[in-house]
Amino acid sequence: MKFGVTMFPTDYAITPGELAREAEAHGFESLFFPEHTHIPTSRTSPWPGGPDLPREYWHTIDLFVALTAAAAATERLLVGSGICLVIERDPITLAKETASVDYLSGGRLLFGIGGGWNREEMENHGTDPKRRWRRMRETVEAMRAIWSEDEAAYHGELVDFDPIWQWPKPIQQPGPPVLIGGDGPNTLRRVARYGDGWMPIDGRSRDSFAEPIARLNELAAEAGRGPLPVSLFGVGSDPARIEAHAKAGVERAVFSLPPAPADEVLPKLEARARLMEEFA
Repeated sequence: MKFGVTMFPTDYAITPGELAREAEAHGFESLFFPEHTHIPTSRTSPWPGGPDLPREYWHTIDLFVALTAAAAATERLLVGSGICLVIERDPITLAKETASVDYLSGGRLLFGIGGGWNREEMENHGTDPKRRWRRMRETVEAMRAIWSEDEAAYHGELVDFDPIWQWPKPIQQPGPPVLIGGDGPNTLRRVARYGDGWMPIDGRSRDSFAEPIARLNELAAEAGRGPLPVSLFGVGSDPARIEAHAKAGVERAVFSLPPAPADEVLPKLEARARLMEEFA
């Protein structure tokens, strides 16, 4: 099993570059950052994690700035979005951002995506929450065309453009792995249709991931694809549960770190590194 860490990159926490250096030095395979461009003050949409939304949700550093800082500070560490709200971003601009990070990092980008939960946030970007899943799929399809074709065009219902030129192309071809987050009733079908992997969160709705992973691979086979990797976020510190996840087919376990200064984060990172070594 591979091990990674994730943290909200905020303006009051350890910097992305310093965290990345420490994560690489401690032997972690990957570092993921989530994003929110803003949080509407109306707070109408309920947060899935509870009644009180933590302040890191509106204090995040721009995702691709944070990923670039992390990549520049390391040599081997994979840097990932966990998740990128593609439905709130222009597809052509997003293709440029992701390709640039992958190019500058030497092919180390993991592109985790999701549809989001905050409807007011989506609407501020001009996205209809009811059509966000179609927009997410079309955005990914359009980006893959831009990543891999010299003259890329895409004609969908919500994303539409005639042939364009855009460089750099990502080092990973036909593009960075697209890992789809979520654990809703249609998530596995989305992953099997156009994802390169699944990114659920541990402990929110399932005690075991054996059954959904088996179902995902059935759907992938029906689509003419091979088994798809699973990256499980928010993994706890119980070695037995981590072992159970590995047996269920989880490929990557990702520990969560608090968005806090270095003197608070680094001891927790070291503790997770010891757990990783114990598990190995």
